[in-house]
Amino acid sequence: MKKIEAYIRPEKLEEIKAVLDDHHLNGMSILQVMGCGNQKGWKEFVRGNEIDYNFVQKIKIELVLLDEQVDEVVQSIIDKSYTGEYGDGKIFIYDVNDAIRIRTSEHGDAAIK
Repeated sequence: MKKIEAYIRPEKLEEIKAVLDDHHLNGMSILQVMGCGNQKGWKEFVRGNEIDYNFVQKIKIELVLLDEQVDEVVQSIIDKSYTGEYGDGKIFIYDVNDAIRIRTSEHGDAAIK
């Protein structure tokens, strides 16, 4: 099993949700986050003072997948998130040792299906 963390532009969320639905994934978490990277944020003038907003809004999607699903799902996220501009986001992939469905005490792959 693998955990996917994808940081995407907020305006791409609906497209990504549709892709994940197309892959019949039944569990994901979506969080609103702020961060900075190459995009560097923006500057505004407020009452004559320059304010540097170096954190920009992003959406963080977390999901746990079977190993055989990872490549296809990650490529779909990349395809839908790509604009070619700074700030398209990042995807991180982690190994997951185990998963447990609390309701049934199922372990491993059965817990995430």
